[in-house]
Amino acid sequence: MGCIKEVVKSFVPAFVRSWIRKQHARLKRPPPLGWRLFGSLRYIHPIRRGFGYGHGQCIDRYYIEDFLTQHTNSIHGRVLEIGDNAYTCRFGGERVSKSDVLFTTEDNPQATIIADLTRADNVPSDIFDCIILTQTLQFIYDMRAAIRTLYRILKPGGVLLATFPGISQISRYDMEHWGDYWRFTSLSASMLFTEVFPGRCVAVQTYGNVLTAIAFMHGLVSKELNQRELDYNDPDYEVLVTVRAVKSKN
Repeated sequence: MGCIKEVVKSFVPAFVRSWIRKQHARLKRPPPLGWRLFGSLRYIHPIRRGFGYGHGQCIDRYYIEDFLTQHTNSIHGRVLEIGDNAYTCRFGGERVSKSDVLFTTEDNPQATIIADLTRADNVPSDIFDCIILTQTLQFIYDMRAAIRTLYRILKPGGVLLATFPGISQISRYDMEHWGDYWRFTSLSASMLFTEVFPGRCVAVQTYGNVLTAIAFMHGLVSKELNQRELDYNDPDYEVLVTVRAVKSKN
């Protein structure tokens, strides 16, 4: 290495070497105010609306599936999912003895239970080993009532696997049909669920960073980022908030 430096000194003028050192030092620092290069992100309109549906795996779904992969062993026995049972089948497999789908109206052919989680008196207590609740609670205005119902219908020792948006655009379809009310942080999720579930039985995890937050808001999909970019976690940019909550056995 020393020989290389001597050769460089012999052939590269001092003022050029000085300029190179300054440029290298400058690149290590963030650019000064006003020098930001936004490139193709410098738009007042998103690159795509609708979270990127139809263009590949949405970024929040990449995180949701990572969360469910971590907790596949909790998906067993009688399992309830909202809207359809795709995740029940994919992550539960043969461990699932009975799969139920809850929906609020009768126009969903996959639904086995018609109920509103805020007042689901027709659903018996203590019947589910696992409930998969992905990206649902933000559409329920009285979310505290829904959480109480989820706790009631779980068996003692049963597990709730829930996900919520942190940094996210509005879901226009849901806003116009039944409402899009809430966005969450790890702290708000923890406080909400420990109002009902024992604190020791609630585990909160977040996903995201500033890059995936920007990409998600623009409707980019997971294949447009690399795995390192997707998997880096910055707790100040919570794109997705997840909760694993267990009903107490006594």
